Amino acid sequence: MLARVHSGALLGIDGLKIEVQVDISGGLPRFDTVGLPEGAVRESKDRVKAALKNQGYPFPDGRVTVNLAPADFRKEGAGFDLPMAVGLLAAQGLLPQAGLEGHLIAGELGLDGSIRPVKGALALALAARAEGLGSLILPRANAPEASVTPEVAVRPADNLAQVTEFLSGRADLPIMRPADGRDWTPDAAADGLDLAEVRGQERAKRALTVAAAGGHNLLFIGPPGSGKTMMAQRLPSILPPLTFEEALETTKIYSALGRSPLDRPLLTARPFRAPHHTISDVGLIGGGRYPRPGEVSLAHNGVLFLDELPEFKKTVLEVLRQPLEDGRVSIARASGSLIFPARFMLVAAMNPCPCGYLGDPKRECRCQPLQIQKYRAHVSGPLLDRLDIHLEAPAVEFKDLAGEAPALGSPELRAKVAAARAVQARRFAGRGLFVNAQMTGGQVKKWAPLGPEGQALLKQAMERLGLSARAYARINKLARTIADLDGAADVGPAHVAEAISYRALDRVF
Repeated sequence: MLARVHSGALLGIDGLKIEVQVDISGGLPRFDTVGLPEGAVRESKDRVKAALKNQGYPFPDGRVTVNLAPADFRKEGAGFDLPMAVGLLAAQGLLPQAGLEGHLIAGELGLDGSIRPVKGALALALAARAEGLGSLILPRANAPEASVTPEVAVRPADNLAQVTEFLSGRADLPIMRPADGRDWTPDAAADGLDLAEVRGQERAKRALTVAAAGGHNLLFIGPPGSGKTMMAQRLPSILPPLTFEEALETTKIYSALGRSPLDRPLLTARPFRAPHHTISDVGLIGGGRYPRPGEVSLAHNGVLFLDELPEFKKTVLEVLRQPLEDGRVSIARASGSLIFPARFMLVAAMNPCPCGYLGDPKRECRCQPLQIQKYRAHVSGPLLDRLDIHLEAPAVEFKDLAGEAPALGSPELRAKVAAARAVQARRFAGRGLFVNAQMTGGQVKKWAPLGPEGQALLKQAMERLGLSARAYARINKLARTIADLDGAADVGPAHVAEAISYRALDRVF
């Protein structure tokens, strides 16, 4: 007898409906799983057999064939355990086939029949909605995350017996109340960090505010102990809170990797990722034999911080070019291509030389010119062009360390950033843009035109510093953001001058 059960699998970070077809025929006892199953899926037969017996259900004596359709891409994970067990019972006539319709079922089985959480619950809920399946049966631990899709009735279960009793019509499996935007509250700050804790560096904090207001990428250059890492860690504290749609996008990525919090439906704070400089290009950008999102995707709608930038392998840094331009990563393999979202703010920090004290008035730099040149060459010109702001962060003086805390902290700066972002939201309404940094060349000309004085300033800077066309556009975008922060409708020469001053590497290196 043949039974069919609807389930789901992850293709990248997206859910795809899978039909689990279970056939029982005569012959010697055997259990075959087809449809390109990987290791955990092939091992399902042992978990399913033990779970059925320990829950008091029979296991067929004949030949069992399980097909995971469509069969042209690899299936991973233990989420097929539960639908396989349900299919075996239906194929034996212990569950009605009609009772399986309209449900998408996923879950890993313990040997005692308990149901364990799986990856990608949110993606499975979205897949169920797209396929017109009105019910999703999955582990209780995954239910809060999946319940943010109100069009799908999420039915959490603790064990196999609960599921079979419900599908046979003998008991109910209560629906978890949908969690929607009204129940979801974003975090107001990042782990309680406040920019007021950073003493001195007022110019650097101003640059950080400009970067946050316009979604610009930023690089700090300065000696050890100047506060570069402290400021980067506090950048999320001045960014606007996540919107519900952004939280949904970000949670979907973390869910596909099994990293989403099980105690709440959605991520509530903007991600801050700070990978070590030993990371590989696959770890940073994503990919692998079976492609997975990398750090740039985990930083989607948040901040990616690269400390000690020249210590990263050059090949690793170069793969950042596409996501910085496009806001996404395209991974191509022989079996097909996957696209992972990667719209993030890049914040990087580096020393001016290997020892860190080049240009320091109080400490002598002992680096040779060739050492300095080799150190800086790790960061290529094309990558620097994609960083809107590169700013020197000098050592902090004692009077700043011992003085009073600055008047403006993260709450006040966040209010300024939110006001500038609101201006941009009105400007780009319905155009698929969110911040000034995403403007194209034509849009820069439309929304950030420069007057004669601003044009003259920028022309002089390009001639003296040898700026590229990309740097020209980024200075223009920066000037637009500075004008938005100041509440100015037009970009003035003062805004252009400040934007030019944020190109330290063009002047010094």
